[in-house]
Amino acid sequence: MSALLLTPGTLWAAIVRQTAYALARGALRRIDTIQTTFDDGGIRFVIRQVSSLIHKPHVPAASTARPFVDPFLPHEPDLFVADLSATHFALLNKYNVLDHHLLIVTRAFEPQEALLDLDDFTAWFACLAEFDGLGFYNGGRDAGASQPHKHLQIVPLPLGDAGQALPMGPLIEAAILENDTGTLPGLAFRHAFARLDPGSPAALAAQALERYRRLFDAVGLRAVERGGRPHHSAPYNLLATREWMLLVPRSREAADGIAVNALGFAGSLFVRDAQHLDAVRQIGPMALLRRVGFPSPRHS
Repeated sequence: MSALLLTPGTLWAAIVRQTAYALARGALRRIDTIQTTFDDGGIRFVIRQVSSLIHKPHVPAASTARPFVDPFLPHEPDLFVADLSATHFALLNKYNVLDHHLLIVTRAFEPQEALLDLDDFTAWFACLAEFDGLGFYNGGRDAGASQPHKHLQIVPLPLGDAGQALPMGPLIEAAILENDTGTLPGLAFRHAFARLDPGSPAALAAQALERYRRLFDAVGLRAVERGGRPHHSAPYNLLATREWMLLVPRSREAADGIAVNALGFAGSLFVRDAQHLDAVRQIGPMALLRRVGFPSPRHS
């Protein structure tokens, strides 16, 4: 396990301070949204219409015509928040819909499709210990990852102003578990859920790694060797707090033109325009999540 460099109790102040600085310098590009809610499947989904998302640079598929330029090596200095460990550092998300959106980035290039390891969980849970936030990981392009350099993310809670910290909260409270792992009733797509026992950030990181491997097995994913490094066998999303983890394998990046990343499975969706917002209403948020995932055994 990589030794931590982050001084406990300092991260949130550093995020707030660097946010103000980066905004003043023009390094942060806030994406304005119009927020609405939609009740479906016992969840009050928060849906943000993000018209300016069209202007966010899209990373094209690898090609010889456009060589890959890693935005994290070197990173933009005005976005730097803190050194977390010998293997990870924290940056502000340049194109942020949610304020104080944090990226946890590996110092050396690692592919986003590589399996998460103890160093990843150590840096992630050191940050989650600092403020009330939701961690998420987009495992591959078809899971919503826009950059191929491995990075995990955290957004502060609550996710919206709908009167609850997390839209998916009611289903999490009703989790059906056996030996700390199981499923959430009401989710008609393949997934696996695990509780985490209270502990220090280091203890939680080790526990999360063990739960992560069990969740992988539960949804039928496996490790495959690529370039001498273990990768996932298929794309997936992972959500994490200090209390639990949720893993969802992905079948595709988008359905009906509506892209979904890990936050969709927390009950927070983003759409480009009013037309896509109407499409979400017509399809239904839960049906949209089913379309980008896989049928669960009990609903197949």
